Amino acid sequence: MLMNRPVVVGVDGSPSSLVAAEHAARAAVLRSRPLHLVHGYLHPSGYGVPINPYELGIPKPNDEAQSMLDQLAADLADRWPGLTTEVRQVAGGPGATLVEESRRAELVVVGSRGHGGFAGLLLGSVGSQVTAHAQSPVLVVRPTEGPIAVGGPVLVGVDGSELAEVAVGQAADEATRQQTELVLVHVHPPGATDAAEVLDTAAAAVRGSHPGLTVTTRQLRAEKPDQALIDASRDAALMVVGSRGRGGFTGMLLGSVSQSLVQHAHCPVLVAHPYGRAR
Repeated sequence: MLMNRPVVVGVDGSPSSLVAAEHAARAAVLRSRPLHLVHGYLHPSGYGVPINPYELGIPKPNDEAQSMLDQLAADLADRWPGLTTEVRQVAGGPGATLVEESRRAELVVVGSRGHGGFAGLLLGSVGSQVTAHAQSPVLVVRPTEGPIAVGGPVLVGVDGSELAEVAVGQAADEATRQQTELVLVHVHPPGATDAAEVLDTAAAAVRGSHPGLTVTTRQLRAEKPDQALIDASRDAALMVVGSRGRGGFTGMLLGSVSQSLVQHAHCPVLVAHPYGRAR
């Protein structure tokens, strides 16, 4: 089943979602997976599946949105040879739609802003819902302008927690696909003494599972780990974080550190999640 998982991107026609779709196409090609362009649409009254269908009627797919999806799929196929695409409109709120799609996805990609069927898609409730509850990794595309950054390292936050180990593994996979360096980053307050051990343990695990990958470690001393990681993201191609953590990453996700990264990082942010059971 895992080999059949697609890369899924939420699309509403906004500039942010179109940039997200470009990142999603690249991710699909790197993984040799199909790309699904998904548009969540609502009833004109604001409902997904109506509370009272006899009163409101069943929402219908939008012809304009379908044309947008079809044109985007054609454009992406032209720019990314070998890409297989599928377009789909789904009746329902955008957050719930993408969380449901994540059950069968290799990766879910979202932009940092949206409109229409994906109104508020990051930095609002939709983005928080997807990054918190998805059952696949979620790539949050930041910033929303400019070409896809290539050549920089993949950075991953390390704190010794179980979910940080998931993040490190997924970050190593990404660095291997992008043929770039993996940098393990641990943020700790001045005076802390366990940073080197945490980093050495994580680095040894990665070198064992990904031979040939260049792995370096970096200790950052800071009272505010979120700002330290935001600053570190300036030269990165990708920042990877766990969905929760401890120590320097307390409360990640939906804690202040991860939310700050999702909203303010200078590169795309991958929120790592273990894969759920497809159904």
